[in-house]
Amino acid sequence: MSRIGKKAVAVPTGVTVTISGQTVSVKGPKGELAWTVAEEIEVKQEGAELVLSKRVENTRAQAMWGLSRTLVANMVHGVTQGYEETLELVGVGYRAAMKGNALSMQLGFSHEVDVPPPEGIAFAVPKQTEIKISGIDKQAVGEIAARIRRIRPPEPYKGKGVRYAGEKVRRKEGKKK
Repeated sequence: MSRIGKKAVAVPTGVTVTISGQTVSVKGPKGELAWTVAEEIEVKQEGAELVLSKRVENTRAQAMWGLSRTLVANMVHGVTQGYEETLELVGVGYRAAMKGNALSMQLGFSHEVDVPPPEGIAFAVPKQTEIKISGIDKQAVGEIAARIRRIRPPEPYKGKGVRYAGEKVRRKEGKKK
């Protein structure tokens, strides 16, 4: 049995959930998200909760049960509170700034790196060495954070690069003379 799949998803006040066939739409104060649940999973709304259950007993249904519950819970959390990821720039001369609504970074290359925000994602630069990425879709926020980090990942000798806030970079010892 899936321990995650058994849990009901609480729907707070101000959030409306629409279930049409296998598509679950969640609308809240921050926006609207929709996702199509696998055929093996059934979604029912019971009062202020969403309950997911398996229609058939097989391994795919077992795997999709917990995943579907988590994705629906993430949609509910996203339209109520949203998601935020913080990146840090470590290195001499590494800095970020906003150009309109796009993110412009100097990362030790001969040119500036500009990143336009995808739909539903917002950038903020509270400090020159800090980037905040926010949005209602958890997957999209994490994906754009990973793409920005991939431009200049932290290197193991000096620790320079773009890293997640609180990320520990494993350092290597340099050459011995």
